[in-house]
Amino acid sequence: MLGITLLLYLGTALLHPEILRPALRYSLHLFATLLPILAVVLFLMGLFDSVFDAKAIARLLGRESGLKGWGIALLGGVLSHGPGYVWYPMIQEMRRHGARDSLIVAFFYSRAIKLPWLPLMVIYLGTGFTVFLTLYVLLASWLQGLIAELLLKNDPTRLPEETVEVVPRRDEL
Repeated sequence: MLGITLLLYLGTALLHPEILRPALRYSLHLFATLLPILAVVLFLMGLFDSVFDAKAIARLLGRESGLKGWGIALLGGVLSHGPGYVWYPMIQEMRRHGARDSLIVAFFYSRAIKLPWLPLMVIYLGTGFTVFLTLYVLLASWLQGLIAELLLKNDPTRLPEETVEVVPRRDEL
């Protein structure tokens, strides 16, 4: 992406040098506005990843977790980062320890909210739209979890805890 951006700026410099300076000034202003927010978000996401382990999270997302479990699943999805497949081994371990499938679905669905992008979304689309879409995605995450709970209630692929093989986590290798 950076290479493409640099090529576009180079093309602008060659074809329309008069608009290069205002474009660079705007980009630097936008970067300076977003940098402190991104730093805080990245710090919080890294802290979350380093503090919590799958067994503790699974206890909080178990059969009797109630509203607290839904809140943790939705907030955890929003705070999580990286590609979804990186989470699969941890999710597998959480399921082995009793995490509800409905909360896992809500977790994955709420990952659609990207905290680092929210300030940029506000700049381009406005605060009202950003708040509405964020709340809508959270509501849809909850609904998808409820639907999954109904559809997976008697899931024959859900194995008893003692028979599930868990792929070792990175820190256990």
